[in-house]
Amino acid sequence: MEIMKLLLVDDDAFIRDMYATKFAENGHDVEVAKNGEVALELLERGTFDGVLLDMVMPGMTGVELITKIKEKDPTGGPACIVLSNQGEEHEIELAMQAGAKGYIIKAELIPSEVVAQVKELLQ
Repeated sequence: MEIMKLLLVDDDAFIRDMYATKFAENGHDVEVAKNGEVALELLERGTFDGVLLDMVMPGMTGVELITKIKEKDPTGGPACIVLSNQGEEHEIELAMQAGAKGYIIKAELIPSEVVAQVKELLQ
């Protein structure tokens, strides 16, 4: 697969840096945002193949961010993939109903497995 252009949205700087580094090591182009507001600004300025986002962030939840992304581009826009430790069934359902293409539980996978799963979801 060609290079993916990704936007990684997480309020945890360690998580952001770790995944941004892992995707970059695999040849992908990654931008990061610390919250939903910053993510929306970046989406205004550029196009992305996928948005990886956490469910629990200050200011705007992951579901709210997915909803806003889908409202801005009803034809689809970038694929939204949740990357969260929130693994409750109702959380997953809410994200998928809002328009998420996938839901990855961080605690269940090592970073290289997350990269592989995101590639699969974006093919």
